[in-house]
Amino acid sequence: MKAKMKKAHLGLILFSLLALAACGGGLRYSQLDPAAKEFHPRHLAVFPVDVGTYEEARDVADTILAGVVMEKKAFKEVTAGDAMREMLKANEELRKTYQDYTLKLKTVNFSDPELSRKIGSITKADAFLLVNIDYWLYTQESGKKVGKVGMAMKLVETSTGRIMWKAGHFLDRSYSFIKPDLKDIARDVAREMLSELPN
Repeated sequence: MKAKMKKAHLGLILFSLLALAACGGGLRYSQLDPAAKEFHPRHLAVFPVDVGTYEEARDVADTILAGVVMEKKAFKEVTAGDAMREMLKANEELRKTYQDYTLKLKTVNFSDPELSRKIGSITKADAFLLVNIDYWLYTQESGKKVGKVGMAMKLVETSTGRIMWKAGHFLDRSYSFIKPDLKDIARDVAREMLSELPN
């Protein structure tokens, strides 16, 4: 009896491992708020990408992200890329509110509902997307030369400040002589991530 139970457990474990292997891929990290099932934003604001130390990704990452969000065709209206940069440049109140919101989020990990409501009021958006670049470089890993791009994203409901979805993902491409274009890798990362964006 014990031997049969052991075989059954072993079979179940092997089946589970094979099922996981068959699923493959997926994002490195993804967390969905339970309320996101009922969350269907119509207007999305995509703020400029926080490139951190990867200056070469500035503006390029915004253009890629705007393109991928548009091709998704999940929102009635999207403010992203150049349009969002222009809005931030022209509207001092939005710029200050956005800076205050992101500072609070980074320093004390608090998504301030008052500030997010203000962002929603100014942009007329139901949700906004914040994106950070984690990697944008050529490096060596396990003796191989690779081009690597990684991003972290947060989708925030403007009316509540609730983070409905957050995720992190990266892709790398190995090469011998010809470097892969980091923009192409970034586009693939954005597509994989945004395929899981609630809408």
